[in-house]
Amino acid sequence: MNPSRLQGALTALALTAALALGGAGTAHAAAREATPAYVALGDSYSSGVGAGEYDSTSGDCKRSTKAYPALWAAANSPANFAFTACSGARTGDVLSSQLGPLSASTGLVSITIGGNDAGFSNVMSSCVLGSDSSCLDRITQARTYVQNQLPAQLDSVYSAISAKAPSARVVVLGYPRFYRTGGDCIGLSDTKRSAINDAADFLDSVIAKRAAAHGFAYGDVDSTFAGHEICTDDPWLNSLTFPVDESYHPTADGQSGGYLPAFSSAA
Repeated sequence: MNPSRLQGALTALALTAALALGGAGTAHAAAREATPAYVALGDSYSSGVGAGEYDSTSGDCKRSTKAYPALWAAANSPANFAFTACSGARTGDVLSSQLGPLSASTGLVSITIGGNDAGFSNVMSSCVLGSDSSCLDRITQARTYVQNQLPAQLDSVYSAISAKAPSARVVVLGYPRFYRTGGDCIGLSDTKRSAINDAADFLDSVIAKRAAAHGFAYGDVDSTFAGHEICTDDPWLNSLTFPVDESYHPTADGQSGGYLPAFSSAA
């Protein structure tokens, strides 16, 4: 090939490559733009209490950069990300103070809610500090509440989400089993551990049923946390710890290895 033809071929090749790269860049940008606006609602299991690295502007809500919503947003670059989940939130708190960012343009919503309504903190205090009998009595009270009152409260939250974000895919996540049962575990008898796990399963079953009734996806975290419960060699949940409010909440590993995969697969 003569020099002029060679130069022409190289120029054409360079132009083709540039156009291809430019096209790929445009495609990647379009993919980023196509990732929907995402709003993360809920309680401490969504805000990331127990995972550390809290956003100082979130105050007592303790929103963590290690929480699954922040991790998902960092990896997927949604068109917009609003993180309103807050430590201690109940269903009424979601309705009164978390739904502001939802709109017709919201494409994805996540939420964990219901545990505080059922008295999760009080249940754990009773079981850690009290006898087997007092623990079981308190769990029975919580189960009665979950069966008789929580469904309507969840319906109110889920209906409000649908009304404000009618086009969104909504992913409702449950709560993990807390303990490995069988064998020794410092602080709690196997009777207490089994009862706490059963109560978590019951709570999740009610949450999943109400989510399905509203056409929402449900993220089951029991499988992702399996083998990482409290009393295992590699727990992804804090036991009794300091600060006390981080007790019985997912660690950073629990957020990234337990909650994030469950949410990502359902999103």
